[in-house]
Amino acid sequence: MKSLIATILVALFFVLALVFGARNEQLVTISYFVAQGEYRLPVVLGVVFLAGFLVSWIFAMYHIAKLKLVLRQANKRIEQFEAKNPSSLASDKKQLNGPETKELNA
Repeated sequence: MKSLIATILVALFFVLALVFGARNEQLVTISYFVAQGEYRLPVVLGVVFLAGFLVSWIFAMYHIAKLKLVLRQANKRIEQFEAKNPSSLASDKKQLNGPETKELNA
């Protein structure tokens, strides 16, 4: 649900940038390292906004994938530990639930 809201919000910002640019039809001169070009303002705004969105999306996907990998590795370690030590987990559960359940039953 959060990603849907974020996508809609980004799309609205993009449309807002295009509307703003459509109201300003002047030419903008952009100087590169070795060249120079004149472009319409809506095109420049759209390209810059889209480039910024793509760069931030790539970084976000990298960090999300990294976190999912760490979570998957942690879950595998937990499963391995539970498979090796089933009796210690059962005794830990009894220690955690034991005194509290006796007091509640009394």
